[in-house]
Amino acid sequence: MSAPSSDRPGREQFAFAYSLRVRWSEVDPQGIVFNPNYFVYFDVAVTEYWRALGFPYPDGFTALGVDTFARAIEAEYLGSARFDDVIDVAIRTRRIGRSSLACAFAILRGDEILTRGEMVYVVADAATRRPVSVPEPLRAAILALERVAPETA
Repeated sequence: MSAPSSDRPGREQFAFAYSLRVRWSEVDPQGIVFNPNYFVYFDVAVTEYWRALGFPYPDGFTALGVDTFARAIEAEYLGSARFDDVIDVAIRTRRIGRSSLACAFAILRGDEILTRGEMVYVVADAATRRPVSVPEPLRAAILALERVAPETA
């Protein structure tokens, strides 16, 4: 997994973003989003990304005979979201491997990047949970959506 700091995406690199409002339960006593909640935001955005690609989770993946499992996650915190902020969680597929997908994230408040991150998912057979090739329909949908072509293996 590459470090988020080595890939400094701006909003223009993302074809998809999901907006949400920071809830009271997500902030700490300092009034800022508690660090682990950024990973929740990544997860919410990836669910909406799959839906935008035409593969709503889990049914869209089940129809392909596959599932995805998180392999790695990392984040770099550059600023803080606060209670009631409206933020955009931008996501793009940065790399399509044989059996994995690396998704880059940027959490933005307006044009300010608050957090950058990456999650790596392994695509696996739904029954055996053993890695399998990224299904061609999913690969094609990703390539059709993305503004920046993902690296491919």
